[in-house]
Amino acid sequence: MGSSYQRMQDTPLLGFPRPRFIHLFVLLLGLFQMSSGVDQVSKSVKEKVSLPCRYNFSHEELPILRIYWQKQGKMVQSIISGVQEAWSEYKNRTLLDNTNYSLIILGLGLSDRGTYTCVVQKNERGAYEVKQITEVLLSIKADFPTPNITESGNPSADTKRITCFTSGGFPEPRLSWLENGRKLNGINTTISQDPESELYTISSQLDFNTTSNHTIQCFIEYGDAHVSENFTWEKKPPEDPPDENSTVVTIMAGSGAVIITVAIAIIIKYVIVYKHRSCFRRRNEASGETINSLYTGPAEASAEQTV
Repeated sequence: MGSSYQRMQDTPLLGFPRPRFIHLFVLLLGLFQMSSGVDQVSKSVKEKVSLPCRYNFSHEELPILRIYWQKQGKMVQSIISGVQEAWSEYKNRTLLDNTNYSLIILGLGLSDRGTYTCVVQKNERGAYEVKQITEVLLSIKADFPTPNITESGNPSADTKRITCFTSGGFPEPRLSWLENGRKLNGINTTISQDPESELYTISSQLDFNTTSNHTIQCFIEYGDAHVSENFTWEKKPPEDPPDENSTVVTIMAGSGAVIITVAIAIIIKYVIVYKHRSCFRRRNEASGETINSLYTGPAEASAEQTV
């Protein structure tokens, strides 16, 4: 029993962590508290944005501060001893607000989306210590224009097809066909993305029965925004059967016109024949008068010559 007690005495007891581990733990805890929570900001392409740093600045302490804005580990903008500097990718596009040192980005593009970090360091007793870490998630969208709905033919006698199309938006869209709040089944829905601009194009088609009236909506969502367009179809009224009275009147009018035409033709022909006969008669009478007026000499002389 004595030997067993001796072995327990020789075994070292667990001690408290060394001071450097305590310091590291306190530092990590402080950084977690300073950077807990991520601000989220949403903007559209070509707009400007101000990303907050959330540190209570005093202009008197600015000469001993270092403020760094980074995007996913890459430098964006800094201010050291009151002097600002923007990295080459952000030249003439970024600046820091002189009051709260928020990062201002002009002319936003889709490539600017991502997580930004503001790091504030302060010189205390000859060494710079981290005083603030703020993260801001920047989301960027490009607004789709109002969709265009066009008629795309008739797959069958009583069926019409329409197409909904829009292009130039971000993020990836979702398209729905709706009628009175009820979803319809679209066909040939396609989504494509331009590899350079990263903007999306979407189109879809819908077939509907033409024998009834419709008010159809093409509804497109992207992010927390949406655009839509309506298409209205009114069925054609049935054609009225032909009126028997009007048909009879039409036939009579047509018959009357034919009779009048024939009568006019007969009258014209009669006039032409009459005029021709009159002219012929006058020519014959004129010829007889000419023959009778010729002089043949005395009757006696004619007899003598005959003998």
